Amino acid sequence: MTHPRREIFQLHANLCAALGDANRLLVLYELARQPRRVSDLAAALELPQPAVSRYLKKLREQCLVQSTREGASVFYRLSDPRIIDALELLREVLRDRVEARAQLLAK
Repeated sequence: MTHPRREIFQLHANLCAALGDANRLLVLYELARQPRRVSDLAAALELPQPAVSRYLKKLREQCLVQSTREGASVFYRLSDPRIIDALELLREVLRDRVEARAQLLAK
């Protein structure tokens, strides 16, 4: 494999690793609804605020979310809404796999 191609695959793997936590996925879906402060996300998801901050840090490192300061508040938003489209495609694949397994078990 050529070096640039290997680098792209590593970036892809890093992005997928950031998506490899259910709570981080919940954060992304919540941010798809509207930009939020950490405290708002924590309340909406019923998660401890320090944990939400850690999730946001990991998502920021992969450029999945961005933050903007508005007065004394910091708001987080999706960097690119297409990430939700990608997650929905993965969810469709998962749904198909679950349905196929259910059909096998029903036989």
